[in-house]
Amino acid sequence: MIQAIKNMLGMGPSVDLKQLVKDGSTIVDVRTKGEYAGGHVKGSINIPLQVLGNNLGKLKKEKTIITCCASGMRSGSAKSLLKSKGYTVHNGGGWMSLQNKLR
Repeated sequence: MIQAIKNMLGMGPSVDLKQLVKDGSTIVDVRTKGEYAGGHVKGSINIPLQVLGNNLGKLKKEKTIITCCASGMRSGSAKSLLKSKGYTVHNGGGWMSLQNKLR
């Protein structure tokens, strides 16, 4: 149970997010449009969590997805949703932390 929660929050086994991005992964920022406008990871796309389920057509299943938000909670929820729909997805956590990992 604890490991499942850690995995959902992106605290599972270590993944080289920088390499995933180099390999063409899509970064999906699930914060609101206003939050996204205040700063985001370069090259990311903004699909707020509350409308993610209705916008799956914008995402390609053959591409790995990295989710991010403000703290990692919403991106964890987005990861669970996307995984349930057959996507390969990793929780990048908070967008500022993810941005630092990608440098």
